[in-house]
Parts: sequence; C-alpha cells; structure tokens
Amino acid sequence: MLNVVKNYVSMLKKEDIIKFANKNNLKVSEGEIDFIYKFIKENHEYYLKNPNMLDLSKYKDKFSCENYAFLENLINKYKRMIIK
Repeated sequence: MLNVVKNYVSMLKKEDIIKFANKNNLKVSEGEIDFIYKFIKENHEYYLKNPNMLDLSKYKDKFSCENYAFLENLINKYKRMIIK
C-alpha cells in the first residue's frame, strides 16, 4: 500500500487538492492549499507508518474552523481504516 501512496503523492499537484476541496464543498484559501500540499509531500510516509502520531491540533491555526473540523474528521476516519 505504501508504494501506491508514494506513487500517488509523487504525482500530486495543488490542483488535486483544490478538486478534492471542491468535491467536498470546502472553501479553501491559497495558504491552506500551500500548507496541505507541502505537508503531504513532506510527511506522508511517516504518518502512513505511524498514523497515531498525527495530531492536527498543532496546525489548527493554518485552517479555517470549518476546514479544520473537516480535516480532523477525515484523518480520524482514515486512522481507523489504517489501524485495523
């Protein structure tokens, strides 16, 4: 699974993040897009191997309240899937 994710992330573009946000009816700022893009590119391997280590609360100031709540729920959903 890690190889699939690595391949996806290697091809990830900011436009993909925008499309995901639009699909989920989120209004995202340029700063939020930049932050999440860089975060995914730099940290995806570590957090896939250590999903319980991801604590989004230290990045709360990087997102609007609505987007933070959405991401928190999304991360918790995927943590449950990965940890099973």
